[in-house]
Amino acid sequence: MTEREPVRDGAQDARDGAAGGASPAALRVMVVDDHPMWRDAVARDLEQHGFDVVATAGDGEQAVRRALAALPDVLVLDLNLPAKPGVEVCRELLGVRQELRVLVLSASGEHADVLEAVKSGATGYLVKSASTEELVDAVRRTAAGDPVFTPGLAGLVLGEYRRLATEPTSRAQADPGVPQLTDRETEVLRLVAKGLSYRQIAERLVISHRTVQNHVQNTLGKLQLHNRVELVRYAIERGLDDAD
Repeated sequence: MTEREPVRDGAQDARDGAAGGASPAALRVMVVDDHPMWRDAVARDLEQHGFDVVATAGDGEQAVRRALAALPDVLVLDLNLPAKPGVEVCRELLGVRQELRVLVLSASGEHADVLEAVKSGATGYLVKSASTEELVDAVRRTAAGDPVFTPGLAGLVLGEYRRLATEPTSRAQADPGVPQLTDRETEVLRLVAKGLSYRQIAERLVISHRTVQNHVQNTLGKLQLHNRVELVRYAIERGLDDAD
């Protein structure tokens, strides 16, 4: 089997996506893996669960090109790719489309691979031993902005954030003119630093998931930070993860 080309090309087709083809509520997903049988099986499983698989790719350069044409909501990405590594694909695409969510689906559970993927901007990391149900749930949660990790890996990532916080001061910490956060933004930031998902934060504070996302985006903008890695590091540097 061959990789499917993007089924939509450009912003106009992206706007038209809700008008025809898949259900208006269907999440647009792209699958990138260099093993054709695995790639096709993942794409088929996701389609059977109601996702709109808009494209697939078998190498890194093809992944970048097709993702920019197909405009997926979520990129399900293998790390070990020919032509261009998965982490480079992630960095390059997020540099152009910050709203894109990336879920790494890899055979590797090595700590170095997990941390490199997160630092490149991936929202979640799932190993290929995960069940179809776990993958489907991970794709949905990734689309919602929740950090998703194979059990045991979330603690590893939070531990790395803590380690980074002990290194030389960050740009935000060195800047005496850092904007002040609202009480609610600070509260959300504290819970993010504790490793809670956006959904868990919403339940804890009795607010909507979307409101949590808005607070995080506002905080990133105020502090001139780019992603959750920098945001959590900022919070841990200030001891917010230890606050009651």
